[in-house]
Amino acid sequence: MSVSQIEMISLEELVSSNHQYRKFISVFDFTVFKKALKGAEKEGYYKGYGVERLFKCLVIQFMEDLSDRELMRYLQENTSAKWFCDFGLTDSTPDFSVFSKFRKKLGTKKLSKMFETLRNQLIEQGKMSEVFTFVDASHLISKATLWEERDEAIKHKYEKLNNESLPKVANDKQARIGCKGGSKFWYGYKKHVSVDMQSGLINKVAITPANITDAKGFKHVCPGGGAVYADKGYCVKPARDVAAKKGVHLAAIKKNNMKEKNRDLDRFYTKMRSPYERVFSQQNRRVRYVGAAKNQFAEFMNAICFNLKRMVVLENEKVPILTQSWV
Repeated sequence: MSVSQIEMISLEELVSSNHQYRKFISVFDFTVFKKALKGAEKEGYYKGYGVERLFKCLVIQFMEDLSDRELMRYLQENTSAKWFCDFGLTDSTPDFSVFSKFRKKLGTKKLSKMFETLRNQLIEQGKMSEVFTFVDASHLISKATLWEERDEAIKHKYEKLNNESLPKVANDKQARIGCKGGSKFWYGYKKHVSVDMQSGLINKVAITPANITDAKGFKHVCPGGGAVYADKGYCVKPARDVAAKKGVHLAAIKKNNMKEKNRDLDRFYTKMRSPYERVFSQQNRRVRYVGAAKNQFAEFMNAICFNLKRMVVLENEKVPILTQSWV
């Protein structure tokens, strides 16, 4: 008579030792977010999952660029994702509706504090500094139903679609028409980012309507000191005023019609900036949500995911980081 055998397998054994999710856990202590997440525990729809596990689910969502339904299936089928989010092999994972409710409960304001906590931890560990900073802005295209909006504009007899009339008929009423170079137009937002040039980690990120100039958006991402390397959009008065107020040296490329333009110096600034353009080169230009607050939430999550990936690279390369104590 044959004896049936039961093989006991743990989830820990199913995740390879060099898996990317393991590396994320090794380079960052997610418990630093525990205090910020504490106030969100009381809602009944969490069904015992716990906000810490749900936040890790959001990290997976933005890391892998998944919708709520795709995230639900991903957690059901992917053992590494289950391990990262602290689920057991046979544990039930959240329904797709839980994720949207959790994002709403967490909110942009609380996530902003969490991102600041992460940044402060990196600064304390010497992994990030504000000695040399790269600053730039990029366009984000809003969700739009152009034919419906066109018909609505005709119905209201608007002669032109501009920043006064378009928000009245558009799906996303907080978005605006932006312009770059006098010929490139889009309807949506503008993302402003500052990057620590010593480590390549994102220091600050902010969303504004698309019609806000780079120079006016600079106040949202200006570091607290050091030198800032920026393009021609930041050589004008609004950016210079912010830099002077914060005691920052603004190393911005000058426009061609400026008398004080130094082409050799500007070429040097361009070479200094070029390695950090990768922060923008592969990003998705279309926003995930409607409204400035929700898209700011998304960009905080994208920045957290970017920094996690970058921290793994720094850990592997053992890159020496310049700390502020050296200044």
